[in-house]
Amino acid sequence: MSSSFFALLDDIAVLAKAAAASIDDVVAGAARASVKSAGVVIDDAAVTPQYVQGISPKRELPIIWKITRGSLLNKAIIIVAILLLSVWAPWIFPWLLLLGGTYLAFEGAEKLWHWIASRHGEEHSVEEVVERSETSEKQIVASAVRTDLVLSTEIMLISLANIDSDSWGMRLATLIVVALLMTVAVYGSVALLVKMDDAGFWLRRRRPRALKVFGTWLVKAMPWVFRTLSVVGVVAMLWVGGHILVVNLAEVGVPWLLDLLHTITESIHGAPGAVIWVVDSAVSAVVGLAWGLVVVALVQLFGRIRARVSR
Repeated sequence: MSSSFFALLDDIAVLAKAAAASIDDVVAGAARASVKSAGVVIDDAAVTPQYVQGISPKRELPIIWKITRGSLLNKAIIIVAILLLSVWAPWIFPWLLLLGGTYLAFEGAEKLWHWIASRHGEEHSVEEVVERSETSEKQIVASAVRTDLVLSTEIMLISLANIDSDSWGMRLATLIVVALLMTVAVYGSVALLVKMDDAGFWLRRRRPRALKVFGTWLVKAMPWVFRTLSVVGVVAMLWVGGHILVVNLAEVGVPWLLDLLHTITESIHGAPGAVIWVVDSAVSAVVGLAWGLVVVALVQLFGRIRARVSR
């Protein structure tokens, strides 16, 4: 009886060691995958704050929480879908990414077009901010979650491509860890950013004087920070969308844009890595802008045709 008991303890110890090793493998795999997708995560963090501009301060965190829940649901659906598709239809991934790249390019180009058409960015009066309806907030959340769906798909696909294990369970566990880490990183950062001005007002009422000065600086700086993030967000959508288009067009048999990009970056091969990255990103952004403007024009044309037909 006692020998059986100790044998059971040995089995438990072996299982515990195996579980610990598996956890280590998952964490290591998640770290590698997270590093590879860091560029898209930065873009996601830059894009998201623009969706909470013009919202009453009391509604900022609830709106961000709603977007976060939508992002988690997106990632859950994406993880299941890409794991199944990786077994049954891996050929569909480039086409899905082309659709996602087109959507991001369209979003970025449309925002840029509105800025040019109005000659300034969208500003919201105090009355507009206070009187935002529940329907308006739902539209904001829906728009943010749609953009998140594209960026999350890119993050998860990059992560899947950088998981070494062939084990279905290990890949699932790694993707779950990446999804949680990325969501917390992006929306935690966004929540901190949008509440910085509130922190500044709080510090202005504190002592010593250095805190008051720092609080005043925060309050004055945040509008500029958000204007900058709005620009970065649009550039990020064009850059990421363009890069997705260039890479995945090559995957479906249209390699000349990717060849052109490689030719341009190879021509400055001796330059610092940061310069090569900027050039690569700039070319991708130009592709995204060009394609996005084409889609904007088609959407506007379709809208006008539909309006005439409905008269």
